[in-house]
Amino acid sequence: MNWKAEVISVLVALAVCGPACAQSPIIVAPDGTYLGNYNSNPFDPNSIANPYGPYGNPYSPNSVTNPFGQYGSPYSPTSPTNPYVAGPPTRGRR
Repeated sequence: MNWKAEVISVLVALAVCGPACAQSPIIVAPDGTYLGNYNSNPFDPNSIANPYGPYGNPYSPNSVTNPFGQYGSPYSPTSPTNPYVAGPPTRGRR
């Protein structure tokens, strides 16, 4: 196979699979609780940027945007908004 054919096959694969195969990093609490996808897509049902989803809703108990919840409070030891926490939630891949 020549290099042009290889380049074309890679471009076709990326065009078909690129957006669908790309996964957002995830947020995981120190206790192992899944806290949502770390992206800015308000239409992703698991995104922390979706104000109507379980992980971006400021009233959801497991949301990092809930200032009174375990994972969003600036006083909680498991919150990324607490500047004094030793082990905040981390980002990772599925």
